[in-house]
Amino acid sequence: MTKDIEGNGKSAAVSQRIADSIKAAILDGTRQPGERIRQEIIAEEFGASRLPVREALRILESDGLVTLVANTGAWVTKMNLEECTETYLIRERLEPLLLGRSVANFTDADIAALVALEEEIEAAGDVEHYLVLDRRFHLQSYKAAGMPSLNAMVERLWNTTQHYRRAYTRLIGWEGLNLTHDEHRLLIAAYKHRDSEEAERLIYGHLRRTRLELARHPEIFES
Repeated sequence: MTKDIEGNGKSAAVSQRIADSIKAAILDGTRQPGERIRQEIIAEEFGASRLPVREALRILESDGLVTLVANTGAWVTKMNLEECTETYLIRERLEPLLLGRSVANFTDADIAALVALEEEIEAAGDVEHYLVLDRRFHLQSYKAAGMPSLNAMVERLWNTTQHYRRAYTRLIGWEGLNLTHDEHRLLIAAYKHRDSEEAERLIYGHLRRTRLELARHPEIFES
């Protein structure tokens, strides 16, 4: 019995390690939407059997990063413009709720950490570094809400739209992010005043603007 528990624990750890590695490759753009993920290659790369690889892919599916097709295989999740628009419309409703609850619970340390992140974002100087920091800034701003189920749902939605945010940000370049920096500064001001209502209004506008900008560039979804 003990051996079985230890064996299951080891397999779970391997599955999580594989899932974390593939997740990082999807989020940083190394693996592209629609790309097939071959279990045998992953198993060989990690020196693992197929079982932990299959479990890793199930973890990634629940995170919105991988699409599994029964008896066929696994692919990096891909969206068309209509699906991405729908996802942003959902985010425009959920994230203000999450942020409003979070702002009401902010400690001084929470605000100081977000101020430091915002300053780091403005100093990033390149799109890839910006994308990593921007994701961290927003997801961290939601943590004080005390709503783990909604947090998990929102992070999943972030995962599914990550590639298209990257494509759009690359399109406009670092110089095109000035308005985004302005919006971040306004959010920080709302955080400092513990103004949940203003923070909700700002994050709604921030998300809506991104949705409309993506809709103006359908070519992002055609590659």
